[in-house]
Amino acid sequence: MSLHITGDETADRLLTDDPLALLIGMLLDQQVAMETAFAGPLKISERAGTLDAAAIATFDPEAFTELFKATPAVHRFPGSMAARVQSLCAAVHEDWGGDASGIWRDGDPDGATVLKRLKALPGFGEQKAKIFLALLGKQYGYDGAGWREASAPYGEDGSFRSVADIVSPDSLAKVREHKRAAKAAAKSGGGGV
Repeated sequence: MSLHITGDETADRLLTDDPLALLIGMLLDQQVAMETAFAGPLKISERAGTLDAAAIATFDPEAFTELFKATPAVHRFPGSMAARVQSLCAAVHEDWGGDASGIWRDGDPDGATVLKRLKALPGFGEQKAKIFLALLGKQYGYDGAGWREASAPYGEDGSFRSVADIVSPDSLAKVREHKRAAKAAAKSGGGGV
């Protein structure tokens, strides 16, 4: 298994190898390009010297925000997103013993259970949780019962709705086109997604 989301081999390797990096990338995926969001964990790791949940959760908040602001910025909203990453890491540390993969592995959970666990995380609403569940199922080896249904419509086979569907530059272009069409439909009153 190897993720190809950012176009940067090192960033993609970190996402593939480190479940917390993938979770942080998903958290950052709002109001910035997907590649920028998912490259964020590598920037954080390089600047903080770690991608350990406990270490990030207890990092000095002002210093952590400065890491986000350094060029190139981790996110266009460095203050709020740095705080969200720290909150997420605190939850992973406190609730999952620092192991982000426990969210989808502990107790062999089904898709509905993983969705509920994801929605309990800081910064993960319904849609973000469904997209992440679809990413786990489509590309990260998660095969819990009912994951496609729980992540609907993002778990749909053959769709190009979200980061869960990006496996190449071609699929990235298809996802971007779907998002553009959804935004245009929403603006015209036709609904989106």
